[in-house]
Amino acid sequence: MKFIDLFAGIGGFRQGFEKAGFECVLSCEIDKNCREVYTNNFNEIPVGDIKEINSADFDDFDVLVAGFPCQPFSICGKKLGFEDTRGTLFFEICKIIKIKQPQVIVLENVKHLIHHDKGNTLKVIIASLRELGYSVDYKILNAKDFGIPQHRERIFIIGTKGKEFEFHRLKSRFPPKLREFLDESGDFEILDKSEYTLIDRPKKQVSGLLFVGYRNKGTWKTGVRPNTEHLSRVHRQPNRIYSVDGVHPTIPSQETSGRFFIYFPETNTVRKLTLRECYRLMGFPEDFKVHPRVGESYKQIGNSVCVPVVEAIATEILNHSSQ
Repeated sequence: MKFIDLFAGIGGFRQGFEKAGFECVLSCEIDKNCREVYTNNFNEIPVGDIKEINSADFDDFDVLVAGFPCQPFSICGKKLGFEDTRGTLFFEICKIIKIKQPQVIVLENVKHLIHHDKGNTLKVIIASLRELGYSVDYKILNAKDFGIPQHRERIFIIGTKGKEFEFHRLKSRFPPKLREFLDESGDFEILDKSEYTLIDRPKKQVSGLLFVGYRNKGTWKTGVRPNTEHLSRVHRQPNRIYSVDGVHPTIPSQETSGRFFIYFPETNTVRKLTLRECYRLMGFPEDFKVHPRVGESYKQIGNSVCVPVVEAIATEILNHSSQ
């Protein structure tokens, strides 16, 4: 089966779909740094701007995938459908769907899409796909349910010709511990004991996170709960320290310094997660060629999709189509 990879980033969707046996017939990504990485890994230069895609220029395909940007729609007319997407990048996706009519559409976005523009954005997306002839369902999937020790929730919207995609059929797995994905040796950045504070009696959260301490960054002093004094007012996670016996929190795109620190109870040490480990926590292969600039590489992996989640979806699409 063939697919096209829109808003492709560094190719997380492509990694997962190709592992499931699909063939990519078109890719599109406007960011020049992502295009460079995509080209180095897949020997293919993506189309730069989705608005320049002419559907007559490439073969038909079975599946359209897109980690599309989240834009509010103008719904003054409240038609809640294809017309309401005009002027947005999502409208460009819809134009391709209208002409090519693939069997399956897979869209991915942040969990917050459910609440974006008071829920109107999701309503318009679903109504638009239904207007174009698709059965549509969506679900928030977590990377930790697919064999990756990362608490990472993302919404997947899937449109199909015929019966709805059955999310419950996705094969999930119990999350491994973070330590199973870490290097045992290397040039690690280890924190001095004066640079962090461990909390008393840490408890594993329902999410699998095991918050054990924080770096000593006194950025917020008044009106705070115990054990949160050193967390940044704007973006709290970078100062948190998590045990390797739990899972890792979401790797964000905003953290271009890679300030992810992990605790090893057996040696009572705290070190920074390496860039390669971050890519491993997204399911990317060991030989993946990252961007030469470290900050850009952290940003790109934080923006990507978790490969095993995508592979599970792609595999179930194959099963769905054979029924």
